[in-house]
Formats: sequence, structure tokens, C-alpha cells
Amino acid sequence: MIPLLDLAQRQAGGWLPLAAMDKVAQICHVAPVRVYEVASFYTMFNRTPVGKYFMQVCGTTPCMICGSEEIMQTIQNHLGIKNGETTEDGYFTLLEVECLGACANAPMVQINDDYYECLSKDTMIELLDLMKQDKLPEVGKWGSLPMNGQVSCEGPLGKHSLLKTPVPPKVDPERFKAGEVDPASVKTHMAY
Repeated sequence: MIPLLDLAQRQAGGWLPLAAMDKVAQICHVAPVRVYEVASFYTMFNRTPVGKYFMQVCGTTPCMICGSEEIMQTIQNHLGIKNGETTEDGYFTLLEVECLGACANAPMVQINDDYYECLSKDTMIELLDLMKQDKLPEVGKWGSLPMNGQVSCEGPLGKHSLLKTPVPPKVDPERFKAGEVDPASVKTHMAY
């Protein structure tokens, strides 16, 4: 059912009209209310129209600490809309959401299906201006790159850890030969 709802939402321009949910119910041979329950439970489904660019700003603690409030304010000031609103031209919808799972590259925004990470006020304005021209940065094989130029989530200083293969701790192969384990020595036996 979920893949069908996703397909229906894409075909309807980013939201699920009642007719689309009813069609999914018909295809799945279930009562329409079962589809409505799924569509209302998962936040990935929009039951009201959204703009061409649906921007979801993560507001959870890691993103907030790294500046998501400034990102929200930047979008609101630049577009003249508030959280949960769509611009009059129907181009942009803004919504603050909970964790989108990109904490290592906070703050971030999901625009339609793609993530834009390591944002600043300036890079968010750059993204907004590009969206106005329908020219978002291309995403690669693994999605969008962080907006600060770093690669993946390696950190702003580049690769600086695990530059060589770690050596595993030595474990005594005879450690349980007697068949008993002393609880006080478990950490030692487990190589901690």
C-alpha cells in the first residue's frame, strides 16, 4: 500500500487527494478507511497540496544546535511565508519537521526527495535563488553533497581518523576453557 500511496502522491503533484487514496484502496482490495489510516499516520504523505518545492527543515536538537532556527528564519524572511505555509504562487511550501536522519551534517533541509546538508544562511539563500530558477544543484549517486563543500560526513577538517586499519584487541583463546566466567572480569575477557 505504501508504494502505491507514494506513486499516487507523485502523480498528484506532491499530495494525496481523496480520489487517489480511494483508488489505492480499490487496487489493494481494502476499505478506504484503511488507506486513510496509513496516509494520516506517515508524515511522508501530504493530505493537502504543497508547492513545487516542498522544503522540510529539520528542527531536532542536533540541527537546532547547528543553526536550523537561522535556516527557518532565512527561508521565512526570503519567501515571506511562515512554517506550514505555501507561497502565493504555489512554488514553495515550508514545514519544520522532526529528525530526518542527517545529524552528522546538520543543519539540513529536505527539498522534495533530496537532502541539502551543512547549510548556512548564505547557502540557504543560494538554494532558494536556484529553486526560483528551477536549477537546484544536481544530486549524485549518493544524493546531494553537503553545501559547505565537504565530502559526505567526513567533517570540515577532512579525513582525520581511521586513516589506517585499526588493530583488533588481543583476545585470549583459552579464556573460557574452565567453563566459568567471573563477573568481575567480564570486561577483560571481552577485550574491553
